[in-house]
Amino acid sequence: MAKRALEDRQESGRGGDGRNRGGAAGRLGGRLDGSRFEEIPLPGARRARPPLASRLARAGAFVLAVAIGGCAYLSEKQGELIFRPTRDTFWGYNRDALPAFQDHWVPVAEGQQLHGWYLPSADANAPALLYLHGARWNLTGSATRIERWRKLGFSVFAVDYRGFGRSADVAPTEAYAYEDAQAAWDYLAKLAPGKPRYIVGHSLGGAIATELARRNPGASGLVLEATFTSVREMIDQSPWGFLPVGLILTQNFDTLSKIGEVKMPVLIAHGTRDSIVPVAMGERLYEAAPSPKRFIKVEGAGHHNLSGVAFDQYRAAIAELFLRGQTSSLGDRPPNPAGANSRSVP
Repeated sequence: MAKRALEDRQESGRGGDGRNRGGAAGRLGGRLDGSRFEEIPLPGARRARPPLASRLARAGAFVLAVAIGGCAYLSEKQGELIFRPTRDTFWGYNRDALPAFQDHWVPVAEGQQLHGWYLPSADANAPALLYLHGARWNLTGSATRIERWRKLGFSVFAVDYRGFGRSADVAPTEAYAYEDAQAAWDYLAKLAPGKPRYIVGHSLGGAIATELARRNPGASGLVLEATFTSVREMIDQSPWGFLPVGLILTQNFDTLSKIGEVKMPVLIAHGTRDSIVPVAMGERLYEAAPSPKRFIKVEGAGHHNLSGVAFDQYRAAIAELFLRGQTSSLGDRPPNPAGANSRSVP
């Protein structure tokens, strides 16, 4: 019950029409999107999920019951509740419509491995980027976003955390996710030796990216997309925020308390129609981030389609914030497009 209530369906955000591109009818993994649900029955589709308020009510009842009856079970299951890992291929993934990703295997603790995709740029001088996806879906649910970063001028490396996709079948936790991100970061240095390296995190991946940036001040830049301030505040802003979840919460993903410690330029993007992570959280992260920094507020965008809606704005912000004074493959800075507002601090 709690799994169904708290899961975040990490779908592949395609294009900028603001519609839900996930499996609203075909898969009931629990995605909540700032865009509208498009009820298109698919073969084998199951009945629609109950409203968000109903799912939060069930989660609240579950948490309260655990708080009363003992928190050991919840402590053990928090990683699963937060990550909602899946090993299945995202139903909308079309490998034939995407460039060929190179499979890589990253060693982690205890002889386990992470599965990663590498998508090198055609430009041999392109900077490198580590992409860290959010909850629910694995790499196949982020394929179009990963490719979009290559189009923005980067060689992109993305990994599945333990418990996701083809990576080691181990229940994910906050600590494991930080270890996985560090292992992937070190592996990227071997894939792109001598190249500037950037860190990008989407949603939950943004919290992981912030910790990675804090631990690696030599990174060239940090990008957070649709990222929350902390798990605790995500619960607090729900209708069941009055429950004493803080007494039993052990995995906090406290992005807000860490963002001020990073030592690199920071780009934050958030959609105004994000109903999973409120845009106000992105604005608070921006205020707490050190300079230089830039915030892109994407009008009408939901949780999963930011870089699709504001592609040109992304390109302009990257050129201004990260590549100023450098020769890059991003081309001339385009004019500020409609649908995205930004502000920056040098």
